[in-house]
Amino acid sequence: MSDKKITASDVKKLRDMTGAGMMDCKRALTETEGDLEKAIDLMRAKGAAKAAKRAEKSANEGTIGSYVHFDSRTAVIVELNCETDFVANTDDFKALAKDLALHVASMAPMAVSPDEIPAEVIERERAVYVEQVKEEGKPDHIADKIVEGKLNKFFKQNTLLAQPFVKDSDKTIEELITEVSARTGEKIEVARFCRMKVGQNQ
Repeated sequence: MSDKKITASDVKKLRDMTGAGMMDCKRALTETEGDLEKAIDLMRAKGAAKAAKRAEKSANEGTIGSYVHFDSRTAVIVELNCETDFVANTDDFKALAKDLALHVASMAPMAVSPDEIPAEVIERERAVYVEQVKEEGKPDHIADKIVEGKLNKFFKQNTLLAQPFVKDSDKTIEELITEVSARTGEKIEVARFCRMKVGQNQ
């Protein structure tokens, strides 16, 4: 083990980079013997795990993210919630809200998650898939699985949390939110969004 002394400036630098608390930063630097990059990786790993545990907490603070497309024909507002007004006022949180609004403008999801899609819409989609499977002459014992597979694909394409992030398709919106939640140390969730386009009721 190295006996490298962890200085206050090291802790401050890590805190500035991650937004985490002083004690968490000091602990991470101690565990990684003062290696800043390793400390960041360690905190990201622990933060993602903590984010899952925060799911039951209430998120009653937050901000409104907005985006108006360059042609002034599409506009989006997103309500993004967190646990405290401190996090709500951070640049990281505000940037996430803005990115989510831009994403909604570009990808036009129907809802935040599958349970927010109206039952009649799901049933209409299911009926279409059932007909498609019949037309293809698939045997009954696999028809249901094919229909469910098509429905799951529909959810992935049309719900915000499951969509690949428009600025980085390697991660979903849910993964993007988890990353910011890990950095801020708070539960973050999308409460709702509204997408408006000239000439469309949406």
